[in-house]
Amino acid sequence: MELQQKTFYHRLFMTILRVAIGWHFLYEGLSKILQGNWTASGFLLNTSGFLSGFYHALASSPGILKVTDLLNMYGLLLIGLALFIGLFSRFAALAGALLMTLYYFAYPPFGNPLMNASEGHLFIVDRLFIEASALVFLFFYSEKGYSIDTLMEINRKRKKSIVPEPENSSSRREALKNLATLPVLGAMGWGAVSNFKTFGVDVMSGATIQVKQAALSELKGELPKGKIGKHEISRMIAGGNLIGGWAHSRDLIYVSTLFKAYNTEQKVYETLILAEQAGINTINIGFPSNALLAKYKKITNSKIKVISQVGPNLDNKALSKVGPNTDKKLYFENIDKAIDFGADIIQIQGNWCDWLVRDQKIEVIHEMMEHIRKQGYTAGLAAHSVESLIACADQGIIPDYYMKTMHHDQYWSAHPRENRFPFEVDGKEYLDHNRFHNNMFCLFPERTVEFVSKATVPVMGFKVLAAGAIEPKDGFKWAYDNGADFICVGMFDFQVVSNVNISIDCLKTTKRTRPWYG
Repeated sequence: MELQQKTFYHRLFMTILRVAIGWHFLYEGLSKILQGNWTASGFLLNTSGFLSGFYHALASSPGILKVTDLLNMYGLLLIGLALFIGLFSRFAALAGALLMTLYYFAYPPFGNPLMNASEGHLFIVDRLFIEASALVFLFFYSEKGYSIDTLMEINRKRKKSIVPEPENSSSRREALKNLATLPVLGAMGWGAVSNFKTFGVDVMSGATIQVKQAALSELKGELPKGKIGKHEISRMIAGGNLIGGWAHSRDLIYVSTLFKAYNTEQKVYETLILAEQAGINTINIGFPSNALLAKYKKITNSKIKVISQVGPNLDNKALSKVGPNTDKKLYFENIDKAIDFGADIIQIQGNWCDWLVRDQKIEVIHEMMEHIRKQGYTAGLAAHSVESLIACADQGIIPDYYMKTMHHDQYWSAHPRENRFPFEVDGKEYLDHNRFHNNMFCLFPERTVEFVSKATVPVMGFKVLAAGAIEPKDGFKWAYDNGADFICVGMFDFQVVSNVNISIDCLKTTKRTRPWYG
């Protein structure tokens, strides 16, 4: 009696384990099939582990990707069904373990835990590892629980028996136990289908979340490149404001928080990987993002070039105290830190350039520029106010490239020209609708165009969309037409391919009069 009880509990435990895993596979497969347009493309293209080349190859060919999608969807469905009802469950367990292993090594937690943020930043052991281990256990363990496999095994033994066992109520009860998962499957399946009819595809079931975006296969060609110093960079580069959470959202108080909530480390990594695959090989970041980019490059072995913005290690309110006796280390500290983080190009930040020129501390810009060059690095100079760059040029301070806000003022939230004043960007924000309120970054577009037309070093335009107030086709074209050699654009992952295509189109049709520099 005690042996029978132990056998019952063993069999019950194995049944529950097998059915639970089976339902997970079955539901994931069903979700993907019901969606109708599901593809593993994004999952495969964003992989960054040591086997990423294999996964990228699966997504590189439409034919191979189609087969991969079908194997994913129907493999999950059939493995799940076999495990749930217990038919050929040993082979299903092996196939499931192999599939989980493929998922595991796509984003291996021992090499890149941040890519599995939803799993809790686990190291080595994550949900995939545990589920694969359980499937291996099911494969090797002799007890299969209550299942069709067990029923078939009982019938085989009965047929081989010299003395046939009589058909009695006990054997019928055993048969019913082994078929018990069938009505359970029917009930759970009915519930799932009803849920789909009411709420649509369950977007929380795994790789079913879809955002309207262009796929890499829709790229119109290769994004052209140019040179800044010794660096060959794409004509459009990624901006770092969306990653850092600087939204420039006028009076919308929650936008910066939303940006930060969306751009988790995992999402930042996915966006950067996608950007690189789309041909964007450079990103311009605020100084606080250096640690994140250094980690990204280390974990993914990325070759993306990083332009780090720097300023003196001072509170801008302390500028009035800057003078001959100021410790020069304060000017150079962030430059050296950016280099230690692995930045490729160092750029004096636009607001710092404006503040230093405004407060007549232009010599600090000169000393910082010289320090950057002494370290053997390409030195950039950025500004929001064109007056800052004019003043530096008048003093003989010519960088290796300029970075200047470049956008027109034909958009709704631009305040009247007569109410614009130099250096007001990053200054006081007025409640008067006719004054500056984080709404405009190229205050005098015609002066900017005039300065750019005379520049003899490369020019990178930024804020070309006025922080989202101008359509990309309009903003990109205006910047290129008016002399920008490169543009810097902050973008979400779902905008990357579309922006690259727009940039390619604009570069093909631009009507600029200024020669290309770089």
